[in-house]
Amino acid sequence: MSPNGPAAAGGLGARVRVGYGLGSFATGTFGTVPGLLLLYYLTDVLAVAPGIAGLLVFLPKAWDVLLNPWIGSLSDRSGGARWGPRRSWMLLGAVTLPVCFAAMFAAPGGLAGGPAAVYVAVLFLLSASAYACFQVPYVALPAELTADPDERARIMSWRVAFLAVAILLSGAVAPLLAGDGANGRGDAAGYRLMGLVVGGVLAAGMVASVVATAGARSVVRTVSEPNLRAQLRAARGNAPFGWLLGAFVVQAAATGLMLAGTQYFATYVLGRPGATTYLFACLIVPSLLAMPLWLAVGRRTGKRDAAVAASLCFLVGALGGAAGRELPSGLVYGAVALGGVGYAGMQMLPMAMLGDAVAADAYRSGRRRAGVFTGLWTAGETLGLALGPGLFGLVLSLDGFVPSDAAHRVEQPGSALTAIVVGFGALPAVLLALSLPLLARYRLTEAELTRLRDASATAAEPPDRPGDRDEESV
Repeated sequence: MSPNGPAAAGGLGARVRVGYGLGSFATGTFGTVPGLLLLYYLTDVLAVAPGIAGLLVFLPKAWDVLLNPWIGSLSDRSGGARWGPRRSWMLLGAVTLPVCFAAMFAAPGGLAGGPAAVYVAVLFLLSASAYACFQVPYVALPAELTADPDERARIMSWRVAFLAVAILLSGAVAPLLAGDGANGRGDAAGYRLMGLVVGGVLAAGMVASVVATAGARSVVRTVSEPNLRAQLRAARGNAPFGWLLGAFVVQAAATGLMLAGTQYFATYVLGRPGATTYLFACLIVPSLLAMPLWLAVGRRTGKRDAAVAASLCFLVGALGGAAGRELPSGLVYGAVALGGVGYAGMQMLPMAMLGDAVAADAYRSGRRRAGVFTGLWTAGETLGLALGPGLFGLVLSLDGFVPSDAAHRVEQPGSALTAIVVGFGALPAVLLALSLPLLARYRLTEAELTRLRDASATAAEPPDRPGDRDEESV
């Protein structure tokens, strides 16, 4: 009997699968809510200029490009005898992120403009650092929980299912909590309430994941690199990882653009601030339904080809958003729903491919360095998601968007409305198109991974001692 509950045939126990997926309530929520509301909170509640607001949303996340690989390197060398490798880092993030997140959306009364921007930037930096402590080791776990690539895909399907639920709930509920002002656009009290509620969700998801996976046996019995520099050299030599990371960063920037633009699109293009909830429902509900589809397509065609198809679905959906000023709202919602179908595959398949690339490195090298790969991965994802709001803020600034506080709604010029649809749809579509050639260069097939696994297992077997064969024949 496994210490983690009865194992599924040929796979992990249900407690580990489901428990690992619960961590996505935290990663999905933190990846969604700041990207969806923080830029809008700065420009339309705290009266921060859009160019400055976009820069402040970007810079703290850019810090993770340096921080995440370092945390990954440290987590590779963590023992964690009581809970298992990496769990102490995950727990550190679980107890610090909720506090920092709630404080970020609780700017003191009367704070606006430059002082408000500094306050939010400092709390966002602390939040991003706390999130990295959880996310980096969390993403590293699948490569160590199982040696079966199909089982890794099943783990990812649980993770992405919970991720989709988290994005749906946080994307729908957070704007409702924040938007209790007189004009439905949110005020300081509403954002303060939202920060407290979302902080509680973050804490619950992270703690549950640590507890549920505690003690799970690692299938990787290897030695980590002695320092971060050696691990970064190893990462540079992993071509499948490099191409996959490049594609994922570009796609994360496209996703970040759409997230940052959703509230603006609903408020100023559709003319309904509450439509943010409907847009999120159109994005996430289809992604939940499409999850089994992409899992089946990935098994039939290979994960890479399925990821390309999912990216094309999202691209077409983004083009529908780009035409949002001309199309009826029903068609806009339909385009977003098609993007949601693609979004499911864009989240699940690259994560499973990452696990394969990390496992292939362990089979070739005999070393435990998943942390540095996932540190670079999460740094790239964070950078891409931060680039999205930064680019959106820049587009708004260049095309004359007028900031305001929560009590006064400003009529935006036509150029600002054009900027919103460009940032919400056209630029994401361009970025998706740029990611496809990078994704096509990922050439680690399931058959090659199985060959490497078998070769590694054979090499690890102790050689026969002289005389063994004779003793057996006696």
